[in-house]
Amino acid sequence: MTKLYYTPPRQELFEAVKSRAMELWKEVDTDNDKYGYATSKINQIKDIENVGDNFMYMVAMFDINNQRKLADRLAQETRDAIRERMIDGGNPEEYIVF
Repeated sequence: MTKLYYTPPRQELFEAVKSRAMELWKEVDTDNDKYGYATSKINQIKDIENVGDNFMYMVAMFDINNQRKLADRLAQETRDAIRERMIDGGNPEEYIVF
């Protein structure tokens, strides 16, 4: 592993993941946030800054099925930035949906 996983992306890529992740969390909890799970995740993301591995932290909050949904909402350049970091982090390529 190199340092890519922990290297912040360009700000616009970070903001794209941040906004799409919050949108997706609002949709994931279809039971009107009965247990506060989605709200908790959104609160973790809303004030996060583009430092260290925070870019990947937001992605890692989702299981693989919701990572697919997230990937579908992102531009190819953003998906590529995530994919490169996942490979750098040691994820097997067959499990990367970006």
